[in-house]
Amino acid sequence: MEAWIGLMSGTSMDGIDAVLVSFNHSAVKIHASHTIPYPDQIRHRLIAASQNQAEPDEIGELDTLVGHLFAQAADAVIQRSEFDRAKIRGIGSHGQTIRHQPSGTAPFSIQIGNPCVLSEATNITTVADFRRRDMAAGGQGAPLVPAFHKAFFSSDEENRCILNLGGIANITWLPASDEIPATGFDTGPANALMDAWCLDQTGLPFDSDGHWAMEGSINQELLDDMLSDAYFSKAPPKSTGKERFNLDWVKTLVSRHRDIPAEDIQRTLLELTVKSVVQQLPEISDLRIYVCGGGARNPLLMEAFAKALPGVSLSLTTELGLDPQLVEPVAFAWLAKQALEGKPGNLPDVTGAAGPRILGAIYPA
Repeated sequence: MEAWIGLMSGTSMDGIDAVLVSFNHSAVKIHASHTIPYPDQIRHRLIAASQNQAEPDEIGELDTLVGHLFAQAADAVIQRSEFDRAKIRGIGSHGQTIRHQPSGTAPFSIQIGNPCVLSEATNITTVADFRRRDMAAGGQGAPLVPAFHKAFFSSDEENRCILNLGGIANITWLPASDEIPATGFDTGPANALMDAWCLDQTGLPFDSDGHWAMEGSINQELLDDMLSDAYFSKAPPKSTGKERFNLDWVKTLVSRHRDIPAEDIQRTLLELTVKSVVQQLPEISDLRIYVCGGGARNPLLMEAFAKALPGVSLSLTTELGLDPQLVEPVAFAWLAKQALEGKPGNLPDVTGAAGPRILGAIYPA
């Protein structure tokens, strides 16, 4: 049995998720998983770089350092599994996004985490740089996980929506009918703004279990102001990131309103995640929603979604056979498999690309 490693670090920039997995048609077998948190100094430097506060020397150094951390994550998950390294076919590394600008006259997306370092350190063929081929074909380069969702989560018996609550939220609509294409897009912020505000106000990197937000109340005027952002009403295909939804965005909007307690702002940001997702869901009466990503661990966020979607079946991807925290790293292991087998990894109906494309650059062992 051959296996694949998937490595993922999202817009929250909290660490690297690694998974060792085998694929059998529409089944996924997890051999091991592991997470390496970013050292605080590296995380602060990555956040600064994502805010255009880094010189080329700094970005180059971070590229190498993050590459070594990704290699450590890969080695750690192999050791946890005790899997024969010789049977590991490849690594799919998303890298760490520093900047994602899918619009404008010269769209681009930058992920660091030098894949040459990763391949050299592990002696395993590595596939990386998944987004730019889709963008070269006129696509957004994101989200890319819907292709994996379609391959492994589709059902001919029910209409499904996969809701990924990472730093940014994205949805994948998987119709039961083969005559209707699967679609998906980034809906806007999920954990990114809550994490940024929590760090700024409390010094903590995130609001554990939503406890701080529980102390606050929703400020409706601020929420309405936030929801007026043009991104939320923009038609797909669309993708976004911290380039748009960041701490400065929050502080600019908060400055228009007087004397809002910090915990109320945190609670309002949580509600922004909920409302911005709900208003962009497909209008399907029998839709079943399966949640994955870090936000699935926030009980207040999940409770708010359940309240906003009365009568809608809301579950975790665990019911589909995959831990909510592992969906994205498994997806990039699968994307590496697709690339090495010469198969496309994008969904043009999602990204807007001119057609199916083989994604990723290959760095041989």
